[in-house]
Amino acid sequence: MEQLDLTKEENPNDSADPRYLLEVRHLKKYFPLNTNIFGKPRAYLRAVDDITFGIEKGKTIGVVGESGCGKTTLGRTILKLYDITDGQVFFDGKEITNYSKKQMRALRTDMQLIFQDPYSSLPPRMTVGAIIEEAVKVHRIVPKGEIKNHVHSIMEKCGLQPQYYDRYPHEFSGGQRQRICIARALAVNPRLVVCDEPVSALDVSIQAQIINLLKQLQVDLGLTYIFISHDLSVVKYITDRIIVMYLGNMMEMADTDQIFKNPLHPYTEALFSAVPIPNPDIKKNRIVLEGDIPSPANPPKGCKFHTRCSKCISACKLVEPKFIEKEPNHFVACHLYDEEIMNHIEDYDKMEKEEELARLEAEAQKKPTWKEKLKNIFKKNENKEEKEEDEVH
Repeated sequence: MEQLDLTKEENPNDSADPRYLLEVRHLKKYFPLNTNIFGKPRAYLRAVDDITFGIEKGKTIGVVGESGCGKTTLGRTILKLYDITDGQVFFDGKEITNYSKKQMRALRTDMQLIFQDPYSSLPPRMTVGAIIEEAVKVHRIVPKGEIKNHVHSIMEKCGLQPQYYDRYPHEFSGGQRQRICIARALAVNPRLVVCDEPVSALDVSIQAQIINLLKQLQVDLGLTYIFISHDLSVVKYITDRIIVMYLGNMMEMADTDQIFKNPLHPYTEALFSAVPIPNPDIKKNRIVLEGDIPSPANPPKGCKFHTRCSKCISACKLVEPKFIEKEPNHFVACHLYDEEIMNHIEDYDKMEKEEELARLEAEAQKKPTWKEKLKNIFKKNENKEEKEEDEVH
């Protein structure tokens, strides 16, 4: 699968690339945390921070990473369920970045979402037939007299029996509920489906059934998937290409076989080392990441992963890494593969020392605030009272 040129900061051509059904350029989604007295945001949570990729029709791209890295937010921002902070989204050759809700309404049949939790995403007071046919009626997918036949046809494709039509969600198992969710998404004949961890709440045996169903539907209907998951064994089976995310950023992107065979980024190596091997005689070298994930509201300077990286160098703490095409169609955001950075590593070591000295000097010259002064007064009083008690005793 061909890929966008991520080594360029900007694409000089504002038109969509005809190779892709969906194209995302430098997408950002920031959530305001608090505001000043004038209502303007003072701080942001950077959930999605500069993401660029493209998907060809009929292909599947996987999005992986730890919990809280921005995978779900990326999917929902692409579908414009969240407003886009910055960047561009192209669908079928048209830029939809600034589309209004009314304009997006016409595209809702082409872009669908399969939710993560099959238990909470289905309305408990509606029958299976009513749930699946609701969007069909709203968007007038088929004539009124053909709705029931259309729903039965979709149910059959998703492995649901016709007698389930008049039953309620609470009567079904987790795997059957997820099939209902898939049927609801496919009932409007979409072209792009965002699968938000569709098998994470299911047993392993049921996961295999749902994944095989999704693959078969892709072949039969020509669907294009964005598959969000933290289960790397599932991602390896269903995807053509993988994006590795960390704190809203892309760390690495490559074809599935290529990235599993040769992961380049230290974060990717750590993630993939956790994938179990179905052979008790083979021992895998597990890489355990130390420390907690930094806050996306206050990410560290330079590379966001440097606080947990065992291969961290001085440049990682100072400069944000560029996306480099280390191999054909294999991109990585790491200074270890940037020749310009590695050739000047001594300069960055010197810069790091200078910054540390400047920080220590600033702390030494920092005047105490009124809160700190009060604390010091209280401490002095406490020490004085303790001395007086010791003298009495």
